[in-house]
Amino acid sequence: MEPRATSSAAAPLRRQFHVLVGVTGSVAALKLPLLVSKLLDIPDLEVAVVTTERAKHFYSPRDVPVTLYSDADEWEMWKRRSDPVLHIDLRRWADLMLVAPLDANTLGKVASGICDNLLTCVIRAWDRSKPLLFCPAMNTAMWEHPITEQQVGQLKDFGYIEIPCVAKKLVCGDQDSKSLGLEDLQTSFGASGFLEKGGGESSKVPSVCVGKVDEG
Repeated sequence: MEPRATSSAAAPLRRQFHVLVGVTGSVAALKLPLLVSKLLDIPDLEVAVVTTERAKHFYSPRDVPVTLYSDADEWEMWKRRSDPVLHIDLRRWADLMLVAPLDANTLGKVASGICDNLLTCVIRAWDRSKPLLFCPAMNTAMWEHPITEQQVGQLKDFGYIEIPCVAKKLVCGDQDSKSLGLEDLQTSFGASGFLEKGGGESSKVPSVCVGKVDEG
């Protein structure tokens, strides 16, 4: 992946800021097209998406107006020793990573260092000098399991930034469940220096509702 820059005869080259969105198998992935659309409203921003296979159930690729990568791309690109390794190329390309939603399954994988798909390989290889934001999304029963607090704490120990989840009604009908709290995303971007790269008050990202958690 090569960075793209805008230029004119009167202005120097200006590199775009690269955001890599990771999406996992929560019904909150339904809002991926809206999330990407809002991110693209931020000036000088380039977005790409890495999806798990389970996340594909919840959105149509036709509704995501950016490059979308999945496990098949990793293996199709690499045929011989000199070929590029996609999860390393993505890690180098991105200035910031946002995993939204992060379901219970992928949370457990990342906390344990498991990297068995493209998304978790990117995270395992992530340059921790760059910001990585994660947005947990799961049913309250899953959220309140003791292992969840430990795993979220482990990600914070890695230096990753949590976007706290919020209480909403789930697709399954449960009340007071933990959904993806993107209301705080702009604040977290500011804390990471993101908004200094571009964007403003009109570039808020949406709240993303959540439902059941599938394997990511």
